[in-house]
Amino acid sequence: MADRRITPAAVAVLVSLLAACASQIAAPPVVERRGPADFPDAYYRRLLSQAKPVFRVDPVRSLVVIEVRRAGSLAQFGHDHVVASHDVAGIIAPDEGRADLYLPLDALVVDEPVLRAEAGFDTQPSAADIAGTRRNMLEKVLETDRHPYALIAVNDLGAGGSARQLRVALTLHGTTSSVDAATQFERAGEEVSVTGTLAIDQSRFGIAPFSVLGGAIAVQDRVNITFRIRARRVE
Repeated sequence: MADRRITPAAVAVLVSLLAACASQIAAPPVVERRGPADFPDAYYRRLLSQAKPVFRVDPVRSLVVIEVRRAGSLAQFGHDHVVASHDVAGIIAPDEGRADLYLPLDALVVDEPVLRAEAGFDTQPSAADIAGTRRNMLEKVLETDRHPYALIAVNDLGAGGSARQLRVALTLHGTTSSVDAATQFERAGEEVSVTGTLAIDQSRFGIAPFSVLGGAIAVQDRVNITFRIRARRVE
């Protein structure tokens, strides 16, 4: 009868094979999200080369919330919605008075329970309603296949105290328009914090507010936006 004992050499080969397979499973390739092609990276790299302070936005600690409210003669049969971005990215250069940010629109989240509660909405859409709202928003309203990002540019962060009224150039749906934002600006050591609010009319950006039944159920043209941006200095 043949000797079926597993030799130490065979064990070593088996362990090495299993380790190789495990490493392939545990370490998939990292795919980084690409930003807008026209984002001014070169400008901020130049500031860094001059040893000027530059702060990169931390998406994990930043949040943009958009409240979309119902309208129309049959509005009572619809829902208000809250849309959020947990993926805002970009750079702030306080000493230059400049900031450039962007939101990947295909990553927007609709009707997170905590945010709905904070907004004080009095209805609860079903999972199917939420999925349909997100699909219509991305495909029919924002047309993210053609306009994948919202861009925010500030060329004058102002000075003085923490309360600042900023003029923001917002690019959405291929149209750029200036809007005012009431903000609180804080800079402490290696971090910058900007919180605030603004309101926009969708039609100002060539967007037709979503509606059905001839407008009997629709969303209001004006949407309210709150934001919390946290950024850390780039070494």
